Amino acid sequence: MYLSKKTINILEEKLKLLNTHRPISSSIVKKIKEQFEIEMTYNSNAIEGNSLTLKETYLVISEGITIKGKPLKDHLEAKDHKEALDFLYELIDKDKKITVSEYLVRQLHQLVVSKSHSDIAGKYREGNVIITGSNHTPPEGFQIPHEMKELISWLNKDPKKHHVIELAALLHHKLVYIHPFSDGNGRMARLVMNVLIMKAGYPLAIILRNDRKRYYRILSEADEGRYEPLCEFIAQSVIRTLNIYLKVLTPSKKKNEKYISLEELSKGSPYSATYLRKLATQGKLEAFKEGRNWLSSKQALKDYIDSTEKNQ
Repeated sequence: MYLSKKTINILEEKLKLLNTHRPISSSIVKKIKEQFEIEMTYNSNAIEGNSLTLKETYLVISEGITIKGKPLKDHLEAKDHKEALDFLYELIDKDKKITVSEYLVRQLHQLVVSKSHSDIAGKYREGNVIITGSNHTPPEGFQIPHEMKELISWLNKDPKKHHVIELAALLHHKLVYIHPFSDGNGRMARLVMNVLIMKAGYPLAIILRNDRKRYYRILSEADEGRYEPLCEFIAQSVIRTLNIYLKVLTPSKKKNEKYISLEELSKGSPYSATYLRKLATQGKLEAFKEGRNWLSSKQALKDYIDSTEKNQ
């Protein structure tokens, strides 16, 4: 088990609370879905070097506007990712029992690069690749079919061995570790990961562009067999989107659970903002990111303090 009990409890408690509001109003679902699609498309593409801003991504996807001075490739990547996400949502809505297969992995990859890299869409690479800035060398091209079959076999062997968010994080790592396609592996892996997450009833997990360096660092740690940081990182991404849903659905509780910056939270507490951020990144303090800032609440800090006192 790579996720802490505290993180699992937070995930399950928030999902349970979200489920009490289901079925959710179609207008609310549509509004949040549109917000998440823009966020996910912007962040996932930006992690890979796409130059469109969040606002520009919205204009390209929702208004069909061409952004002057920005590469055509960046526009096509935004449109591709939106179409892949639409497919993902439709897939989950139609079949909650959908399983991850090689066919689905290829399908999502084909969609996410259909216009920007149509020549490699859905096709396993045959050559070898080097990942810039990483010590990891992916398997050689001829090994890909075997590695992917092994991956799907691992996924289906004992899925209940891991919490679903943990399993999704491990699947994400294994996909980028194999690097089955010539390009688009990160975007594909983040989409495939979300099949498991959304199938379990959780909202879309969005890895933020501002966390890019940390994200790559913990993927490198996972390459060395240290999976805890990655699993906690993905869990925090899910908690963030859970909080967004709950914030919309339970406005009357905002006063009781007001989210504030860690700098503000540190005032009058035994901890500095830096230490609180460390707790947040480790999953010990319930918190989530909005842009560059970590947000938490006085109740979350009280829960952390109470739990540490019990363990002393």
